[in-house]
Amino acid sequence: MDRNMALEFVRVTEAAALGAAKWMGLGNDKAADQAAVDYMRKAFSSIAFDGTVVIGEGERDEAPMLYIGEKIGRTGCQGPKLDIAIDPLEGTTLTAQGRPNAISVVAAAPRGHFLNAPDTYMKKIAVGPCAKGAIDINAPVKDNVKAVAKKLGKDVKSITVVILDRPRHADIIRDVRETGARIYLIQDGDVAAAVATAFPPDSEIDMLLGIGGAPEGVLAAAALQCLGGDMQGQLKPRNDEEIKRAAKMGVKNIDKVFTIDELAKGEDIMFAATGVTNGSFLKGVKFTATGAMTHSVVMRSKTGTIRYIEALHKFEKKPVY
Repeated sequence: MDRNMALEFVRVTEAAALGAAKWMGLGNDKAADQAAVDYMRKAFSSIAFDGTVVIGEGERDEAPMLYIGEKIGRTGCQGPKLDIAIDPLEGTTLTAQGRPNAISVVAAAPRGHFLNAPDTYMKKIAVGPCAKGAIDINAPVKDNVKAVAKKLGKDVKSITVVILDRPRHADIIRDVRETGARIYLIQDGDVAAAVATAFPPDSEIDMLLGIGGAPEGVLAAAALQCLGGDMQGQLKPRNDEEIKRAAKMGVKNIDKVFTIDELAKGEDIMFAATGVTNGSFLKGVKFTATGAMTHSVVMRSKTGTIRYIEALHKFEKKPVY
C-alpha cells in the first residue's frame, strides 16, 4: 500500500470528525453519527482506490451507508484494492453529551487482512508492546493482571485496567480490584482505550478488559498492530441470528479465540484517527471564526511510523464543511 494513501485517509477521518463535531453537546447522537457517515462517505469518493467496507456501520439491510460489503473509492478507479474498517464516530453518545474521547477512525489493509466480523459483541483483552505475549483471554482475570504486571516490571498495585462501565462487567471489575490493581471506567470508546495501552508514559492505561463491539475490536487490533501491541478477541453473539451471520462471514467456530494476527494481519496496515471531542488520545475539533482545527494520528505497521497532524481548515475554501 502506497505510503501516501495514509495521508489520504487522514482527510477522511478529518471530514467525519468535522461533521460530527457540529453536533457536539446538542444531545442528538443519531444526527452526530449521520453527519460523520455523510462526511466520511463523501471524502472516500475522492480517493483513487478500489475499496470494500469489511467493518462498517452495520450490515446492508440495517445501514443506509458505509455498510459491510459496500464498495467505496473514486468511481471507475483502477487503484489499489483495499479492505476498509471504519467507525465514522466512535462515541456517538460521548459527542451528543459533550463528553471526552470521541474519535473518527479508519483502518485499511490489502484484501483479506481483516477479520470479517458481524456487528455483534466481542470479549477483548489488549495491551501495549511492553506486555506483548503476556495475555491469555481464557485465563482468569487475576492471572492476566499479574502476568501483565510482571512483564511490565511493575507492582500489581501500579497497574491500571480500562473497562467499559457496564453491568455485564461486574465480575471483571471485582476480580481486578481484588488484585489491588486500579480501574479506569469509561462510558464508551474502547478503540481509543485499547490504543491508549500502547502510549506510556503519556497514558497511564496498561490493559483493556471486557466485552464491547466486535467491529471496534478489529479496529483496535489494526491500531495495535501498527504500535506493536497485543490483543485477543472472542465473539460473544447475543442470539442465534448473530451466530448464523457470523457463519456466513466465515466464522465457523463461534468460540474461537482470535489472535491479533487473525483480527488484523499486521504486515501492511494503515490506521488513522481524528479527535471529535477532547480526550487523552487526541484533541477534539476546535471551531474558529473562519473554520476549524483538527488533531489526528496516522500509523503504518510496515514502518512503525506514527505521525500526529494538526490541521487548520478554512471553510470558505472547503464549502463541504
